[in-house]
Amino acid sequence: MAAGRGLKGLEKVVMMKPSLKPGLTHRLSYTVPESKTVPYNYPESRVIAAMPKVFATGFMIILMEWVCTELLAGHLDPGEGSVGVRVDVSHLAATPPGLTVTVDAEYVEVVGQRVAFKVSAHDGVDLIGEGRHERFVVLWDKFNARVAAKAAKIAQVA
Repeated sequence: MAAGRGLKGLEKVVMMKPSLKPGLTHRLSYTVPESKTVPYNYPESRVIAAMPKVFATGFMIILMEWVCTELLAGHLDPGEGSVGVRVDVSHLAATPPGLTVTVDAEYVEVVGQRVAFKVSAHDGVDLIGEGRHERFVVLWDKFNARVAAKAAKIAQVA
C-alpha cells in the first residue's frame, strides 16, 4: 500500500494494494491455556473470578483480530499497520482449556482504509464463534503521534 492524498488533499491516507482481493483466507490455530479463561480477564472482580474456566469471549475476539492482522500483513507497506475498529461476532459455545481453537478469516471488502473480514472459530468439537471484523489501515508514525498527543493532554491535566 502506498500513501496518497485524501479527498481534501490535506492528509495522507493509505491506498490498498491490488493484491488484496475478496476471497483471500488465512487460518490460525491456538491451544487455549488456563490463563485465557474468563476468571483471568478481571481477577479483581469477585463475579468474574468466580466464573467457569472456559475460553473468554474477549480472548476469542483477540484471536480473531490476530488472524485478520496476519492475513492483512502481506498487503501492507513498511510503516503501515492496522487497528481493530469493529467487531460483530457471536460466541456460540464454551471451550475448556487444552482444546485447540482454529480461527478462519476471509477478506470480504475494503472501503477506503477500512478492511472487512468474515471470521469463524472452531474448537475441534463445536463452532464456537462467528461474525465480522473490521480493521482500519494506518500509518504507524501518524497513529503513534496522535496517541502521544492525547497522553500529553492528560499529563497536563494531572
